[in-house]
Amino acid sequence: MPDSNVAGTLPSATTIGLVHLTVSDLERALAFYTGTIGFQVIRRTSQSAMLGVNERPLLLLTELPGARPARGVTGLYHFAILLPSRRDLAITLAHLLELRTPLQGASDHAVSEAIYLADPDGNGIEIYRDRPCAEWPRAGSQVRMTVDPFDADGVLGELTHAPAMWSGLPAETVIGHVHLHVAHLAPARRFYCDIVGFALMQRFGNTAEFVAAGGYHHHIGYNVWAGIGAPPPDPDMAGLRWFTLRLPDKASVDAVLRRAEAAGLTIDATPTIDVYDGSLPLLRDPSGNGVALEIRGAL
Repeated sequence: MPDSNVAGTLPSATTIGLVHLTVSDLERALAFYTGTIGFQVIRRTSQSAMLGVNERPLLLLTELPGARPARGVTGLYHFAILLPSRRDLAITLAHLLELRTPLQGASDHAVSEAIYLADPDGNGIEIYRDRPCAEWPRAGSQVRMTVDPFDADGVLGELTHAPAMWSGLPAETVIGHVHLHVAHLAPARRFYCDIVGFALMQRFGNTAEFVAAGGYHHHIGYNVWAGIGAPPPDPDMAGLRWFTLRLPDKASVDAVLRRAEAAGLTIDATPTIDVYDGSLPLLRDPSGNGVALEIRGAL
């Protein structure tokens, strides 16, 4: 990811680490996330599972039997799986089409090409590839993402001369960003920019904003598309429990925590989960979305 001197106090090496979701049926979710999406199970118990790529944790699932889909509330809009190349996106798209997996959409965002779908509980997923950062349209230090038609023929054309079999997610796959429903934009901006330390990269009208570290197009998106003033999800709903920001060192984590304390925020800890080692400092944005802080390489 690019390293540029844009506003913001987070180190340029900051990334999204792990996404923790509530699902209603763990076996069903595992079948989807392994067979359809291509994650590998790293470890699991009867109620939780850690998934990732090459033993690198990226997704944590916890079962809440009978959990209802989240609708009209704050929480997850989607989490985004970043693939290494356009060819990898083509292989994934061909696989999803072969399985007749329902897609919710596809877009060319100028900085990236993306397809959208949902897991069996309605948790949103984006699968995308980035264009080289030199090609990203910009206005000063900010990017100008678009919502243009997806070139499915062009993407699948990557396989015309060199067909490939799908074999799961590529080794370099990461969680590229997380996009959230929030109740109001301004309090979310103060939290993610002033306290956490991201830079504002783009405003999308008066309904969504995108923030990032190190000049990336966005690590976090947040929107009011569930309704201005949307309430937090009920305890019996599926969806996001928390996600992690992966920072390069303890000093970077401590700096975020000092800003949170100065703002009067409560600092909690992630609950102990049998497939997850240790606990992390946990902040909640003004809409209740959980943001945990981890040090790169600590897992």
